Formats: sequence, structure tokens, C-alpha cells
Amino acid sequence: MRMDRERPAPGPLVRGFGAGGYRVDAPDGTMGVYPALLLTATRADSWTPPALEALDEEVLAPLLGTPVEFVLLGTGATLRRAPKALVTALDSRGIGVEAMDSRAAARAWGVLRAEERQIAAALYPLDY
Repeated sequence: MRMDRERPAPGPLVRGFGAGGYRVDAPDGTMGVYPALLLTATRADSWTPPALEALDEEVLAPLLGTPVEFVLLGTGATLRRAPKALVTALDSRGIGVEAMDSRAAARAWGVLRAEERQIAAALYPLDY
């Protein structure tokens, strides 16, 4: 009997991170490195995030085109609270926000996608 320690998740996966950013394997087999990252179940896109205090629903619009349970918000080197207006706006759409430091969010992405959860992620640079 074969047992896999880790079941691969469908879609893009964060395979590592470091000074250059997040190393992501795309579903088509390509790999990219992104200083800041927007993730959905099917896409990984580089982005230029605003100051965390200015983050709003409009900035996250590329993540919200498909059904999403919640958005993982990687807030950089340390955990910071998501802007209240953002939380309220997404909550009114039935979407939660889970804020954590960006390294934790990148790790959580793989675990939650392996469970095939319908999530999205916005990851600020690791040194933000």
C-alpha cells in the first residue's frame, strides 16, 4: 500500500519563499517567483499591494470572480489586522477574511487547497 504524506492540491501551490518572494508552481507546470501574490484555485498573479490600511474590496476584485469561502490575507512579516471596512464589505458578500503573517498564509494555502476549500489569498511581501 502506498501512502502519500501530502496530497497535492489542485491549482497553483506555493512551494517555498525567501528574499525574492514566493516560489509558485502553476497548474501548467511552470514555476514563477512573486514578491507579492494573489492566488485563486486556478491562478497565481503578481500584484503591487497598497498600504494595508488602504486595502479594499476593489483591490481584491480579481480574487472574487468565483465562489470564495474566505480570503487568506498574508500581512507581511508580522500579523496585522485586516482593515475593518474590508472585513465588513467581504462579510456582506458572505466571504470571510483570515489575516496572518505572510509565511503562515503561504503554508496554510497548500493545506486548505489540498482539502479543496474554495479560498483565495492576497499575500503581501515577506518583508512588508
